[in-house]
Amino acid sequence: MIGAILCGGYGKRLKPLTNDIPKPLLEIKKDYTILDKQILQFKYAGVKKVVLLCGHLHEKIKERFGNNWQGVEIEYLVEDKPRGTLYAINNLFENFEADNYIIRNGDVVCDANIKEMISEHKNKMLMYITSLISPFGIAEISGNKIIGFKEKPVLDHYLNAGIYIISKDLKPVFFKHNEGAVEELAFPKIVKSGLMNHYKEDVFWQSVDSIKDLERVKKEYSNKQDKPWGYEKLIIHTDKYMTKELYLMKNEGTSHHKHPRKDETMHVFSGEVLIKFDNKEVSLKKNDTIRIEPETPHTILAVENTILQEYSTPHIDDSVRIRDKYER
Repeated sequence: MIGAILCGGYGKRLKPLTNDIPKPLLEIKKDYTILDKQILQFKYAGVKKVVLLCGHLHEKIKERFGNNWQGVEIEYLVEDKPRGTLYAINNLFENFEADNYIIRNGDVVCDANIKEMISEHKNKMLMYITSLISPFGIAEISGNKIIGFKEKPVLDHYLNAGIYIISKDLKPVFFKHNEGAVEELAFPKIVKSGLMNHYKEDVFWQSVDSIKDLERVKKEYSNKQDKPWGYEKLIIHTDKYMTKELYLMKNEGTSHHKHPRKDETMHVFSGEVLIKFDNKEVSLKKNDTIRIEPETPHTILAVENTILQEYSTPHIDDSVRIRDKYER
């Protein structure tokens, strides 16, 4: 499987930030760009070759990533002028042979479980979708009366979340058009043929189309650090204690590690995990807790998407990896 990222747009609504920086290279935290996150997500899902479908300021992208970055082989296809997403994908199909292609929009920041999505690819095409959240508060009515309000509720609709797995068998559908928007020209035909399935996951998702969108992502990352298995968020850090939120993706897990000083209690907020010690395993579900004393080697494995709250003594960088399948 080959990974590809559509990163050739001008980012007009993000000017002046995109005058000298392509949109995928905008930082979401210090020295960490949208494209950094996306390539690393591919890497940890087992996608070792990524093609960057470039255009505007492509030299900047090549300068940052070269032909090998963080153990991922990087290739480039550069458009001489904007021709639309359909042209970029056709260009990918013509230049790189694979049974399946996983393609994503280069302006989307999300915590999707790419490895799980790949495992669920059974039909000719799989599209990642996520719940639509209203950008506005809504009024609830009964007859001619307003009876309440909901602030930015989740609606009964789903967004095309900008990640697709496409079989090589669908190339002829794409090749019927040279240029334009793939969402308008190819996708409707695939849907009509009954060849598109969906992968649904409600995690953090944001398309960076404006300054406001970028600020939302930066706020999300003000206390967040991505991990191969999910993320950590530092909620509280004082001289006496620390609270973290840990998100683990289904079938992923931490390294086998220990904390020389940190005494921690894990509380499962949602989901289910298996904690493996050297001499036992403990299963934890929603609202379960467990104390892990200093110098206790353990691994946390997610049975399903899981959010943990970690309450501990205030030793923020106190992890020793014993075994790490992610080769960090």
